[in-house]
Amino acid sequence: MADADITEFDVVIIGGGPAGLAAGLYAARGRHRSLLLEKGVIGGQIALTELVENYPGIPSINGFDLAQAMHKQAEDHGLETRYEDVVGIEKSDRKWRISIADGEILTKALILTAGAEYDKLGVPGEERLIGKGVSYCATCDAAFFKGQEVVVVGGGDAALDEGLFTTRFADKVTIIHRRDQLRASRILQDRAFANDKIDFLWNTVVTEIVGGDQVEEVKLKHVETGEESTLSTAAVFVFIGQHPNSDFLGEFVETDARGHVLVDDWMKTELPGLFAAGDVRQNSARQVASSVGDGVTAAIAADHYISDAFPD
Repeated sequence: MADADITEFDVVIIGGGPAGLAAGLYAARGRHRSLLLEKGVIGGQIALTELVENYPGIPSINGFDLAQAMHKQAEDHGLETRYEDVVGIEKSDRKWRISIADGEILTKALILTAGAEYDKLGVPGEERLIGKGVSYCATCDAAFFKGQEVVVVGGGDAALDEGLFTTRFADKVTIIHRRDQLRASRILQDRAFANDKIDFLWNTVVTEIVGGDQVEEVKLKHVETGEESTLSTAAVFVFIGQHPNSDFLGEFVETDARGHVLVDDWMKTELPGLFAAGDVRQNSARQVASSVGDGVTAAIAADHYISDAFPD
């Protein structure tokens, strides 16, 4: 494809979650021609969240509605949006070339906000009941289950940390782990074992999540004996890991072992003009508010970069 056929922008943002929407707002308000590329639903993970109660200044809002409001605000300031799957990126002289299914896009600054996806159990009922008792964020959703009995699946730091947090609200938390010992750090194990609200089910896996409009119970199987059982629960919190949406980057950008992009305090990667924000970056807090802050920081850094690298 000839360069004349390539659309050019000042800033391109890959990913339409909170970080990408915030970056798009700030980039567009900065008078940069800005494009948001999103392959799925605007909002990312928050679009599947029934209720967001911890976004500062907004007491309570449906996650999808919050994402739509963010998107409209950014577009009102000039952000363009295309629903495209990014195939790859490469450096083209001083600019960045983005390959999509039906062409290429050139940009002065590129902000990666592709987010991350929680590893799922892959059992019947899980997808259907997301936001209806199935959750991948206790910090976000545990308060909805005050005084109830819930389940946490996993045995690492995240499972115990979030399980301990959930005990602030739930009357009982049952941690289900497929092994007979935890992988979490010793200090978290000590805290969990000492908490009288926490019970453990060892060598057990969830085979199905059951419920109508809300989670009602889980079906279980003992991995050694094969014995099957059920457990009533108001919620299932799944913490078996997560993976960033960074496969399209290949080995082009420096990442950690899990694929999270390495950045500095200004969301800069080691490559000039390339930034990463939100859940796709290393050490993200994985909250709506922190992702928005990341996106703002990245957009401001991109603005400074464009001013320095493209003074004309």
